[in-house]
Amino acid sequence: MAFELAPLPYAYDALAPFTSAETLEFHHDKHHATYVTNLNNLIKGTEFEGKSLEDVITGSFGKNVPIFNNAAQHYNHHHFWLWQKKGGGGKKIPGKIQTLIDRDLGGYDKFRADFIQAGVTQFGSGWAWLALKDGKLSITKTSNAENPLVTGATPILTADVWEHGYYIDYRNLRLKFLEAFVDHLLNWDYVLERYEAAV
Repeated sequence: MAFELAPLPYAYDALAPFTSAETLEFHHDKHHATYVTNLNNLIKGTEFEGKSLEDVITGSFGKNVPIFNNAAQHYNHHHFWLWQKKGGGGKKIPGKIQTLIDRDLGGYDKFRADFIQAGVTQFGSGWAWLALKDGKLSITKTSNAENPLVTGATPILTADVWEHGYYIDYRNLRLKFLEAFVDHLLNWDYVLERYEAAV
């Protein structure tokens, strides 16, 4: 069964003015679509054909760079779209997640500052993450396609800091993009959904 590019869970203009329709069209329809096409071509006839996306990612890490890069980028982007919604962001946090943020990350304001800082300080292309490992939340950052699955953690939130994800709207102002993401787009309900799927 080939991997497929799911449609965006909202209209192209749904995240405006924080993310434009033009950005979503290029980012989803071009960049993400290319990862899916490449992945399907690369796994044909290999041990990874027919495996779950997560198994492809963890199995190819450190062994097959092209397959890993395209599989991880497909995973990262698939969830990134779902971790955003119109009217999201801010402190509208499900109680279970708020409790964990308070316990593990020092409260919402510290989470916000540390998550944004992780994205800002990721040199070059990569991702900022909120991940769950051994029952505890942590904020991390990764370069290129890498994600917390390869360290045995479960991603429950990410922000894409590859330039193609924000340059049309924000040019070089990565900080402004990350602030808009956290304050206006972040889908806390999907954070809870991913957390509950992991425990």
